[in-house]
Amino acid sequence: MRLLECVPNFSEGRRPEVISAITTVMAAVPGVTILDRHSDPDHNRTVVTLAGEPDAVAEAALRGIAEAARRIDLTRHQGQHPFIGAADVVPFVPLEDLTMDDAVRIARQVGRRVGETLGLPVYLYAAAATRPERRALENIRRGGYPALRAGIGHDPRWEPDFGPRQVGPAGAVVIGARDFLIAFNVYLTTDDVTIARRIARAVRHSSGGLRYVKALGLLVQGRAQVSMNLTDFRRTPLPRVVELIRREAARYGVAIHHTELVGMIPQDALFDAARWYMQMDAFSFAQVLEPRLTQAFWRPGRDLLRALADPHTPAPAGLALAVSTAAMAVALLAKLWARAGGDPGRAAAWREAAVDLLALAEADAWAVRSALDAPPQARREPWREAHAVAQAALDRLKAVRQDIPHRAPGQSPGLTLDWDLALNLLDMALAQVEQVVAFNANPPA
Repeated sequence: MRLLECVPNFSEGRRPEVISAITTVMAAVPGVTILDRHSDPDHNRTVVTLAGEPDAVAEAALRGIAEAARRIDLTRHQGQHPFIGAADVVPFVPLEDLTMDDAVRIARQVGRRVGETLGLPVYLYAAAATRPERRALENIRRGGYPALRAGIGHDPRWEPDFGPRQVGPAGAVVIGARDFLIAFNVYLTTDDVTIARRIARAVRHSSGGLRYVKALGLLVQGRAQVSMNLTDFRRTPLPRVVELIRREAARYGVAIHHTELVGMIPQDALFDAARWYMQMDAFSFAQVLEPRLTQAFWRPGRDLLRALADPHTPAPAGLALAVSTAAMAVALLAKLWARAGGDPGRAAAWREAAVDLLALAEADAWAVRSALDAPPQARREPWREAHAVAQAALDRLKAVRQDIPHRAPGQSPGLTLDWDLALNLLDMALAQVEQVVAFNANPPA
């Protein structure tokens, strides 16, 4: 299966309703899964990790960029993190059955669409860069949004790869293709940001430090922070970075208070850290229990139940369960129809509907989670998004249900039994979704 990851960075970390709206439109794309979302109010930034089929991920990225451009005004933006765009940086990462060349092609396609359909300046970076100096993100973003506004249309440095030679309140978008990157922050036992800046200078490669490390010194949550991007954890592993920061901090009489991971991390990076700190030179991935159990005993139903039971997963709502159930029922009906020799085009349409329903179930789950996470005064917008997703799920369910006959094709008793079971589940789910939509339209006082 071809899998592509995208890790868009949005210049918003303080308004839950805006973050929810952006996440919801991306999650609603069939074939895309939101893996993680990390928001930081001091940085005023949100990092979303999503993955799926390449075309679906590209579409989700485009929708997220459009929503961010509509809702974020950079002329009012304040935050510790450098930025030039509402959708600031949008990297694509090849995962399974894809090459870096594939990711470059997709990044450039998305960049062209952003420039042509959204009217935003686009700069290509990393492996997708068209100029050598733009391979490094910091070269593009140097000076930030004010420098972009002052220079675009006049300074050749700000000539975009796609889009207009002018900029509005949504800024520009930097789009590229790269390998895994670890965003990792180290907090110090001081509020003196000058110490963090000196340590960042000692650690980052551009000023003589470790290769594959980019670092800034910031003040976050009242503490000095060394904010880093590690661009190749295999060649410069995490323990080496942490220990260098620990030594440099000791020079100024401070220590590491705690560390923070932004977004997701490859498990090999954590295994390397465990191997280094515990001095387990002969350690093997095969010795880790949970992956071995998952490989041996993975069951979709069990994992769904675990997600519903876990308050930290984006599956808190009954609507998500009903729509997921409907998706499984429709997928089974498509399989039974094809097995009985039914029209292949009809089976394909039902399978597509099942994928759409799963995407809508996830979009509802994320919207509901965002509403529950938001303070009471900021819940109106995420609830509105959740209600819109519920209506879309109902419309999709009604459309596919009208196309499915009541009687099973063929005469096999076993097939008829499975058909009736799947159809009953679908009808039950449809009734429940209708109830939710009716409740949303007329909530109790």
